[in-house]
Formats: sequence, C-alpha cells, structure tokens
Amino acid sequence: MEKRTLGEVSEECRRRLVTHYGPGVSGWLDAVPTLVERAAERWKLTLGAYHDAGHASVVVTAGTFDGRPLLLKAWADPTRFRNEVNTLRLWAGGPTAGVVEAADDLTVAALEMIGGSPGGGERPPRELPTVAAALQGLHTFGRRRRRPRDLPLLTTYLHQEVRPRVRRRLESVDVGPWQEYVDAALPTLVALEEDSARSTVLHADLYRENVLFDWLGHPRLIDPLPIVGDAAFDWAFWTVYYDLGHNTDARLAAAARISRIPVPVLAPWCRALALDGLLFYLDTGDPRAPRMAEVLAWLSAPTPRNRS
Repeated sequence: MEKRTLGEVSEECRRRLVTHYGPGVSGWLDAVPTLVERAAERWKLTLGAYHDAGHASVVVTAGTFDGRPLLLKAWADPTRFRNEVNTLRLWAGGPTAGVVEAADDLTVAALEMIGGSPGGGERPPRELPTVAAALQGLHTFGRRRRRPRDLPLLTTYLHQEVRPRVRRRLESVDVGPWQEYVDAALPTLVALEEDSARSTVLHADLYRENVLFDWLGHPRLIDPLPIVGDAAFDWAFWTVYYDLGHNTDARLAAAARISRIPVPVLAPWCRALALDGLLFYLDTGDPRAPRMAEVLAWLSAPTPRNRS
C-alpha cells in the first residue's frame, strides 16, 4: 500500500454518520483523517483507502510493513469503541475479528482483515449452519470468560428503549393492513422474560453484512453491539434480520437445534423483534416494511408455513 495520507471522508459516509449520531458528529468526522494517520504512524502501518461502509464508524484499509492486511476502525462514540474492543478481546480465538492494536485516546483500533478483503471471502454453500455454530461459540465464550465491565444489559435495553419506542410509534404510525399482526404481537413484547441460565455476552447486531468468511469459508462475526442478557435475543435477531424475508423458517429451525432453545421459547422473541422492526420501517418510510410485515405474519400464524 503506497498511500500514506487520507483525504476527507466521503459525503456518503458523512451523511450516514450524521443520520446516525446527529449534526454534532461533523467535527469528529473532520478530525478522522488525522486520528487515523496518527494511529497508523504509532503502529507503523501503511494506509490504504476508506472502506465506505457502516453507519456508526469510519473504516480504512491498512497493512503492516511485511504485508499483513488490516482494517483501521475509528469510532465517534468512545463508549461504543470501548465496548466493542473489549468484547472482541473477550471472544479472542473464536469466530470473530481479532484486535491487533487499540488506542483509547484516539478511539481507533487495528483489526484483522477477514479473508484478505474488507468484505471478507466467498460465502460457503452451508452458510446457515456454520453461522449458527459460530454464534453458539461466541455465546459459550460469553458465559465462560470474564465479561468486560459496564456492558449494557438486555433488561435495561428492553425496558428503557424497545418498549417505550414501540408504544410511542403505535400512537403515530399507521400500520394499515397489518394491524391484526401488530395487535397479536404487542402482548408478546410486554411479556418477554429473560432466563438467567442463558445469560451471556450478546452480539446484538446480527445482520448478514456483519458476518464475513475467511479464506477457509469459516464465519467471523464482526461489528457487535454487545449487551449482556438472554441468548434467545441473539437467536431471534439472527432469525428475523439476517436475510430479511428469506429462509426465516430454516434459520428458526437451526437456531433451536444449535442453541437447544425450543422454538416455542424463541418464537415470542422473534415476534417482538419483528414488531419493533416493522414499526421502525413504517415510521421511517423504509421499503423493507412489507417484507418485515410478512415475517411477522408468518411468525404469528398458528402453524407456520414454509418460507422461501
């Protein structure tokens, strides 16, 4: 990599982070090139280019002088930086990206580049079972190893964020033809109860783009939003969001099989997350709303039919 200095972040990147954090993040975005260049100098890395992805951080390709490819990731939120780095270190040796270096004063970390490319390697044919096994492995680490201090709690997240925003959106969002599914799912959200026996460190952001594959086709789970709580939350998130509207039934079956959490236990978590997601998509005019409504309808059916 010959390029050693960075220009400004792209307008698209700036737009995404301002949308996520608000206008106050603009000053930090202006400082990002300097922060990343200081980190590269400190760790004796060569800089590549911005990898224009993500909504909460800025990513730059980099490498060691002996040619090892890395990613430099800069966080606008110091708490998010600390939680993610500490959790990746908790999972060290498992199916995730390794932390090579981290600078608290810069809120920048050097991370392993999975599969030699910022987007990882090719996805294998048996993607779902391998990802499910990887998630189970991370949950095992989260139970057996000493957890980072001050990670948020799922209980708090549900009580202070999810339930209030669902109630708020129910007062302002027109759910149209999906009213019956919303009405059916609402009591589920209110009644959710965690099982302390399943408590672990959760990834909590299991979209498909956050699962990359290495040279051997093994999954690596990246970009966590770690919280501590019932593993059923992660399995439900993966079931609903990983590939929205496709293979939902296969993921639910794999989740139950690998986690050994029965479908009747997982299904209410899935319905609650689908309800929250549907209201968010409707509130923001997201075109994925009809797909999420179909998922919620399927989850609400007495005998779920097969899905594509």
